[in-house]
Amino acid sequence: MSSPYFFILLPLAVFFFSLVCGRYPVDIKNVFGILISQVYPVTPFWPEIDERVIINLRLPRLLIGMLIGAGLAVSGAAFQGIFKNPLVSPHILGVAAGAGFGGVLAMLLSQSSLLIFIFAFIFGNLAVLAAYFLARKDSVTPVLVLVLAGVIISAFFTAMISLLKLCADPQDQLPGIVFWLMGSLISANYEKFGLIVIPFLICVYILWRLRWRINVLSQSDQEARALGVNVEYDKWIIILCVSVIVALAVSVSGIIGWVGLAIPHIARMIVGSNHLFLIPACISLGAAYLAFVDTIARTLTPYEIPLGILTAIVGVVIFGYLLKRNQNGGWNEY
Repeated sequence: MSSPYFFILLPLAVFFFSLVCGRYPVDIKNVFGILISQVYPVTPFWPEIDERVIINLRLPRLLIGMLIGAGLAVSGAAFQGIFKNPLVSPHILGVAAGAGFGGVLAMLLSQSSLLIFIFAFIFGNLAVLAAYFLARKDSVTPVLVLVLAGVIISAFFTAMISLLKLCADPQDQLPGIVFWLMGSLISANYEKFGLIVIPFLICVYILWRLRWRINVLSQSDQEARALGVNVEYDKWIIILCVSVIVALAVSVSGIIGWVGLAIPHIARMIVGSNHLFLIPACISLGAAYLAFVDTIARTLTPYEIPLGILTAIVGVVIFGYLLKRNQNGGWNEY
């Protein structure tokens, strides 16, 4: 098991790396001075443009990116545990597709960021409720049936997104919709950060507190009940928290895939499958990962690359490695 200092220092290192790097580089000394000046009076020794770049552009984007990365990674680990499947992602129950539909619908009605946030959040959670009621029978919700219901709901909202894109103005609305659906933090600001930070942290905290129960739920339901766990209740607390996290993430950044699918596997390679250690590791790695990828997305080329493209490329590489590992009998570790 890796030292806990690694999981503390990694996000901090990526945090300062992301503030320094960009098409307009900022000296690390200036970064420290600008950050300290926000809480303690410091005589400016840096150009004013450096402060505007750090405080107005990079810092809110970085805070939202690290929050979303941590939330999606923890959500993926929790879902892979309760569904007993290493290929499950936080999007499996249709929440991302539902939130995507809500965001696109809001874009067609208005360009208000608040309306996009509200619609994405509402429709994301409605999608999960629809999957729940579709799968539930006789006060029981079998895991396999719930996953299949999620696939159905996801396919429905994906089709509805395509319908809305067909109705969008190809000159004024469609390019923005397509770019938003690919995922990006280009519109990040402190207002959006303020909207999501408290519910995000609450949900992540709940998943962290339930980490030992996720260990139990990753066994059979009979074993979990024998250990005194209320299986249905605990599963739905976890599903509710994950749904809120994903819906909030989509509402401010569009659909960013593969984070909740790939990062838990990387964390398992480092700390093992015990969720007591896996959940904190996912928080650290997820925050550092998405912040780093976003830095590459806004720095690599003159035009910003949508995050969903880069996270998909990295995810394919990771699962290609896992496929080869599986051929050698290593998948059982997951």
